[in-house]
Amino acid sequence: LTFPLLSVTLLVSFGSSMLYGYNLAVVNSPAVHIKAFYNATWSQRYGHGLAPGLLTLLYSVTVSIFALGGLVGSLLVGILVERYGRNGALSRSALLVLLAGGFMGFSRELESPEMVIVGRSITGLHSGICLSVVPLYLGEIAPKNLRGFLGLMPSIFICLGVFLAQVLGLPELLGEERFWPLFLSVVVIPASLQLLLLHCFPESPRYLLIERNDICGATKALCRFLGTHDVQDVIEEMKEEQQSLSSVEMVSVWQLLRDRTVRWQTLSVVVLNAGMQLSGIDAIWFYTNTIFENAGIPMSQIPYTTVGTGVIEVVTGLIGCFTIEKLGRRPLIITGFCTMGICSAGITVSLLLQTTLPWMRYVSVACVVGIIAGFCIGPAGVPFLMTAELFTQSHRPAAYIVGGSLNWLCNFTVGFIFPFLQMSAGAFCYLVFCGVCLLVALYVYIIIPETKNKTFMEISHIFA
Repeated sequence: LTFPLLSVTLLVSFGSSMLYGYNLAVVNSPAVHIKAFYNATWSQRYGHGLAPGLLTLLYSVTVSIFALGGLVGSLLVGILVERYGRNGALSRSALLVLLAGGFMGFSRELESPEMVIVGRSITGLHSGICLSVVPLYLGEIAPKNLRGFLGLMPSIFICLGVFLAQVLGLPELLGEERFWPLFLSVVVIPASLQLLLLHCFPESPRYLLIERNDICGATKALCRFLGTHDVQDVIEEMKEEQQSLSSVEMVSVWQLLRDRTVRWQTLSVVVLNAGMQLSGIDAIWFYTNTIFENAGIPMSQIPYTTVGTGVIEVVTGLIGCFTIEKLGRRPLIITGFCTMGICSAGITVSLLLQTTLPWMRYVSVACVVGIIAGFCIGPAGVPFLMTAELFTQSHRPAAYIVGGSLNWLCNFTVGFIFPFLQMSAGAFCYLVFCGVCLLVALYVYIIIPETKNKTFMEISHIFA
């Protein structure tokens, strides 16, 4: 583990992945203030306030438009990484965050709720790009014995981003009514740092050699990342992959979906990415305060309870990161989904019983913590890592488009529908998430092989 390898991992995780986690949770604590701003602005414009149903709809759009932006960003990944490379795509996408921060930061001054929604959609566009490009970049620069460790580093920073949003959202910090535009626009700081420093690190050696046929550039990049001039074995492995793909161009999404030779890999990416979002974790992140309020936690204690869940996220994310190379991918992801499924059922039971047993509210909190812990141990980062591992260079960008699109589409669905699902189904809405989690765990157990310490070609041969 060399200094350049660790540095670039920390930089892209801090400047890209952390922003995804931050933007997932940032709308949670200032929800009341944002709704009040929408209502006040509507009253100024039209002489009357918003109806409760319309206000809920407008706020749901504000929350879920982030995922629609992410969906668009994920569809652009293939074009961007092919034209600008992995490093170049990340550098350019940071400019989007600066634009989004300006929209959200000045929205109240200009009395424009539309600017909040536009800013949220642009941050989603950035996250949609980075959520696929960061693991793609790290998966290609990391040696196979460190691919799991470095591949899960972004998931730790996603958890840190959620935790940072929870801490800054406390009433003593940026949780006051006057600070919510600043709270939304803090994202410009990590993005600016990435924009300034990322050009100091080389492009992905696999991209340079296999797609650009730049052997000299790939050798220099490998020497820099691995800290040694003895890189001939790695170069030969890349050449072998390049030779096997010499008659194959970069495949499109349509070609990937029709290619029978990778159908199980493609199905696995679909199941993992859709299952990750339909597991209910987004409902927890978007509406943590509402869930705790329904569980009977006093309003004054909710912000601090939420911060406590953030600490659990970071700790379990670190556990997953440091155990993945020892335990493997499959055990972590199966354990994570099973834990989430059991805890989702636990929330349903505790909410149904809390009217007769008041202490069940604490069981609800424990189950929320269990869902978060289960997610951060495995499902938070392993699906992105495995998308890079299950495919060779020609299919990888298209696979990230498929996985990323489903990820964001399901993210939007959960973010938009959950408030209405909660109103109609009550406590039983969590049973949907329970079923999804257990089915995904069963699929992984039966279908997906272990990929630890295997080259991309070896993994491809296992599926073949």
